[in-house]
Amino acid sequence: MTNNQLPPELLRVVDANTNRLKEGIRVIEDIARYVHNDKELSTSLKNLRHQCRIEPLEALLASRDSVNDVLRPTMQSEMNRTDLRSILIANYKRAQESSRVLEELYKIVEPALSERFKNIRYELYTLEKKNLLDHSNGSR
Repeated sequence: MTNNQLPPELLRVVDANTNRLKEGIRVIEDIARYVHNDKELSTSLKNLRHQCRIEPLEALLASRDSVNDVLRPTMQSEMNRTDLRSILIANYKRAQESSRVLEELYKIVEPALSERFKNIRYELYTLEKKNLLDHSNGSR
């Protein structure tokens, strides 16, 4: 099954979560790359982000309705960032949650994609633990 066979409301969910997943990974990747100079972590994150592509892109774009998103305005909880660590935590959680949504949705139409997003989620758990423990201990 392809994205063209998913109902439009599910394509919109897939589009939003794919964007959220890649954006969350990108924030973490850029902190690892430019702040911590951590080549290993930033390369792992970049590779993981590249695994998040879903085709055909046109079907996702056609389903997008960001103008009418009922939660588009910034919520106060999204502004609660006190330091880089809080940004990292928020973005790991955002990416993990989005990969879980994609994993669940693709169970009904494309099990191989479901498994890919499950693997991405578990890799994010591993990277989160290493990243947050390494940098809280002054490493790298």
